Amino acid sequence: MQPAAAAPIAHDLVLVGGGHAHVHVLKSFGMRPVPGVRVTLIARDVETPYSGMLPGYVAGHYRLHECHIDLVRLARFAGARLIHDEAVGLDRGRREVLCAGHPPLRYDLVSLDIGITPRDSDVPGAAEHTLAVKPIDRFARRWEALTARAARLDRFSLAVVGGGAGGVELALAAQHRLTRMLPQPPTVTLVTRDALLPAHHPRARAKFRRIFAERGVRLIEGNSTVRVEPGRLRLADGAEVAFDEALWVTDAAPMPWLADTGLPLDPAGFIAVDEYLRSPGDPAVFAAGDTAAMVGHRRDKAGVYAVRAGPPLAANLRRTLAGQALQRAVPQRRALALIGTGDGRAVASRGAFAFEAAWVWRLKQWIDRRWMRRYSELPAMTADDAAMRCGGCAAKVPADVLGRAMARLGPAVAAAGIGDDAAIVTLTGAPPLLQTVDFFRAMVGDPYLFGRIAATHALGDIYAMGGVPDTALAIAALPPAVRPAITEHDLFHMLKGATEVLDHAGAQLVGGHSAEAAEPALGFAVTGRARTGRLLRKRGLRPGDRLILTKPLGTGIILAAEMRGLARARVVAGAIEAMLQSAAAASWIFASHGATACTDVTGFGLLGHLLEMLAASAADARLDPGRIPALDGALELIADGVATSLHAGNLAALASASGLEQAPLAALLIDPQTAGGLLAGVPAARAGACLAELRDIGYPAAEIGVVEPMSGEQPAVRVVPGCQSGEPALADAAAG
Repeated sequence: MQPAAAAPIAHDLVLVGGGHAHVHVLKSFGMRPVPGVRVTLIARDVETPYSGMLPGYVAGHYRLHECHIDLVRLARFAGARLIHDEAVGLDRGRREVLCAGHPPLRYDLVSLDIGITPRDSDVPGAAEHTLAVKPIDRFARRWEALTARAARLDRFSLAVVGGGAGGVELALAAQHRLTRMLPQPPTVTLVTRDALLPAHHPRARAKFRRIFAERGVRLIEGNSTVRVEPGRLRLADGAEVAFDEALWVTDAAPMPWLADTGLPLDPAGFIAVDEYLRSPGDPAVFAAGDTAAMVGHRRDKAGVYAVRAGPPLAANLRRTLAGQALQRAVPQRRALALIGTGDGRAVASRGAFAFEAAWVWRLKQWIDRRWMRRYSELPAMTADDAAMRCGGCAAKVPADVLGRAMARLGPAVAAAGIGDDAAIVTLTGAPPLLQTVDFFRAMVGDPYLFGRIAATHALGDIYAMGGVPDTALAIAALPPAVRPAITEHDLFHMLKGATEVLDHAGAQLVGGHSAEAAEPALGFAVTGRARTGRLLRKRGLRPGDRLILTKPLGTGIILAAEMRGLARARVVAGAIEAMLQSAAAASWIFASHGATACTDVTGFGLLGHLLEMLAASAADARLDPGRIPALDGALELIADGVATSLHAGNLAALASASGLEQAPLAALLIDPQTAGGLLAGVPAARAGACLAELRDIGYPAAEIGVVEPMSGEQPAVRVVPGCQSGEPALADAAAG
């Protein structure tokens, strides 16, 4: 495994697409990293399905996570950067991959495993009125929507267009699943332009014609679909097939942007590769899987060939980087096809051999599950604390350490350390300025995404004061690289992401400083202005004020779990989405509803920052544990024992809290947040309207407690179930 690259970066290997072959390449480079080689994966989705198990998922034999590979975990294991985006082009002159939502990404060596797209443009209405199975990485969600609709209908009819192995398996799998879940058996019709299973021997075709007849699946062979209308297929001979839903499983097409790369393509538009999986037109470009076509060795677009391309692709990428001779990777002429029938049986087909049995399905399950285990059951990440220190705001110095250090500098400096989120700078004859600074190590491998998160986080202090940001100075650190072009690329990506956030906020990047460091880091010194009459501070809370939090908690624990390969991709994606949400609109809403005090919840956790507000306001607070919103997966990870680097440093805040009988909730309250939400006190009479307005514009906000008069010498927080009146508590899932 590769927790961090020790050698200077010398080469960028970029894998475009999370297909079956690239899954193996990632595992290979994780097991045997190449010093000086940085691996980057560009993937449209963070979970990639295994095509061999998709029909079993449709039939109900597998759960979603059982047939999807978590690319976040696999990329972390491989020491690879994960760029969650879709590639849309290749600039071979500049050696850059063009992406839909990122600046171009440089490469020294690039491999394409991007799958295929439905060939539905030739049939009017197909794209609008059918559910395309390809690309399969988005099919699962659409299938769940289809079954939900079917459950609401008295009778349900499904049409499947395409008579290859994929269409056959899906038709039978769908019939099995729908028959089990609906009160009346569905009507399933398969339409194919050619004969059923045209690439298979007549014996295999005969078996499936018999199975279709026994199962009551209507089969229409040798009849093309020429038009699709809402709820209706129109066929070449004039016949019509009515449907409630239709699956499009015909021959797929290459991604359209391949035609603009200038690479040699086969007659169908797929990337031509030689016997080494390399483009004959560019030695820096490799390709595998459905998107590739080996010159002189035509094979069907089948998952078995994509899976088997992984080992030789990994080997030849290594050899290219090392300047060694490549190895031939010609796939076998025929492969054993195991085609499931949806009901716990399968047909084995190879050449003239065709055999149907339940044990064939069990064999297929064993093969598929074994393959999945290779890429989902990864060796444990190192538990060495020095190697697994958190990034983001969880990398803060603990509050007590910070306080003691500042106290040693003198009373004036110590007083400045416990002030508001931003310093108020008063200049003669000018309105007051707000100044703040934030800086932390990267918590994600994507430099552009890191820049966006870092800028969003830095602006939070200005918004917590009810201010408007004007300018920012950047502080950037980057790991050493052999070539200046690599450093330039990474610095540009970080600052590009940051400036997009700053520009949207109306702030200008006016300068900064950069340096080399062991790992990427970024921060900003931000200057802003207070709105006239709208300045918000930590002090000012009054008894009876309602405490409103704009974002759920849990980014710290989720990012810590991701570092250890313990967080699922969807959980990580949810945390990133939360971090990217700006606090600008929330700040305006709080001010317009007469908020009495405000802060942003960051490194010291909700409890730590709430205690700062209470100390400044000479008040106590009650929190309702049922209303504390948590990001999806956060409480489960806490229960599993995951903790951040700052957890021990934040424990002191718990001494001021009572009623925390649930350990996961206690850990959540001190979880360090990166780009966390705003926490504000709002007069009780305005709290309902304020909360409604926050939710109306997309904040998963919650009213979590109430301010009380101070009862002792130090502020205290009591956790009391049901201490609030009014609207019911938010469920964790809804809040997340």
